[in-house]
Amino acid sequence: MPRPTAQQHPRILPYTSSTLRKSDVLAIPVKKGEPAKVFLEAGAEVRTFLKSFDVNLNDLVVRHSLTGKAGELLDIPVTSGNASSLKSIYLVGVGDGTRSDLVKAGSAIGRKLRGSSQSCASLCGGKGELTRSHALALALAAYQFKISGSKEIISNKQAPSFTVLREYDVKEAEAMLEGALLTRDLIHTPSNMKSPQWMATQARKALGKSPVEITVHQGAKALARFGGLTAVGNSSPKRPPAMIEISYNSRKRKGPHVVLVGKGIMFDTGGVSLKRPYENMVAMKSDMAGAAAILGAIKAAAELGIDCRITGLLMCAENLLSATSQRPSDVITHYDGQTVEVIDTDAEGRLVLADGIGYAMEKLDPDYLIDLATLTGAATLGLSRHYAAMYTRDFTLAAKFSKAGESSGDRVWHMPLVDEYATSLRSHVADFKNIAEKPSVGAGSITAALFLEKFVGGTKKTKWVHFDIAGVGRSDSDSGENPKGGTGFGVRLLTEWLQTL
Repeated sequence: MPRPTAQQHPRILPYTSSTLRKSDVLAIPVKKGEPAKVFLEAGAEVRTFLKSFDVNLNDLVVRHSLTGKAGELLDIPVTSGNASSLKSIYLVGVGDGTRSDLVKAGSAIGRKLRGSSQSCASLCGGKGELTRSHALALALAAYQFKISGSKEIISNKQAPSFTVLREYDVKEAEAMLEGALLTRDLIHTPSNMKSPQWMATQARKALGKSPVEITVHQGAKALARFGGLTAVGNSSPKRPPAMIEISYNSRKRKGPHVVLVGKGIMFDTGGVSLKRPYENMVAMKSDMAGAAAILGAIKAAAELGIDCRITGLLMCAENLLSATSQRPSDVITHYDGQTVEVIDTDAEGRLVLADGIGYAMEKLDPDYLIDLATLTGAATLGLSRHYAAMYTRDFTLAAKFSKAGESSGDRVWHMPLVDEYATSLRSHVADFKNIAEKPSVGAGSITAALFLEKFVGGTKKTKWVHFDIAGVGRSDSDSGENPKGGTGFGVRLLTEWLQTL
């Protein structure tokens, strides 16, 4: 079986005195306006450096009719001077300098340099978080994932590095980037190369130097009470289900206990309720994006030394069509003893999450319980590809996550938990069904959230939030910050929020 090769990740580097002289590319912002003009705020050092090159930037803006529209890019080859390695100057539109505009500018630069080993110094940015967003866009847009037996491709596998000459927290940006790129690598790895056991190995590799403990719960005895995880995962005897428990403790150990539960379906055929049409199944190697994002977020939190206790529960399984697959009409008993009638085996994500939530509530005493999952197509229909659906009854906590999402770029939208819809989950043979059935109320993402809430219980101590990331966890096209496939959504959101605790 082929194995994925180590990917070269784009990097964000801090500014040093030699950055300008050693950079291959210098990105200069062009501000929107009539007429558009080069927008330099980097001071005398940059102006002195540019005098070594025979270019009149504002003349080039006029000559090429640049508008300053966000993401517009003009590549100007230069002859190096003053012992510099500079090969190109990019004039890059930054629009009005909003976060969205600076992300578009960073994405244009990153995509231009994708596949190269060039270094780029960017003068684009704004204050603090705006510059961080630009820096992350530079590197995220330059990401690529490739598995090939071609020696030519392997030998040329490269990644660029980026420095932004504006003031911002570089360490924070680097931690978020590495967590997001780790998450993307895990998602993009084909399902014939990954399994629950492989996921545990990746967790150990990624967190080997961090203050964490990793326990893998697998096998009939260890998973005896995990009725949902085993009902789904037993469809794949060669890659059996597992719950990977990751415990992180900051050295200060004064903060709250946050439990993160992630859906880790390594591949989802839909089981006996087979996905149709066929095309809907092709992207299902990304159905473990929630678990992958939790691993990436814990890595980022450990790098930053965030002061709290974090437990990650990665609920990992394959949902295959086999002789040992669960059947529609089966009744399963979850970790907390509640029973569920399985109506649709393709609604498997909530079954594995329910066990993780039940385990967390009984064993871990969380202050915050957050679950993350590519759960429903309904979330994508409602919010498309730019916002994750967020469900919680705590409006103060929802506001904090909304703020963290706008700041980090992983945006979320607070959705209602409509109690009147809960009747559609009633079952005549079990405590409830795994999907809303006739009389149908629609709202599939809401009813899925109501299903999960049943396992949280009525405790007021634990604050619960469910994120349905089906729309934002993967991208249908190669555009902007995201490649086609896994986006790494959730890492920046969780890291940003964890730092507020």
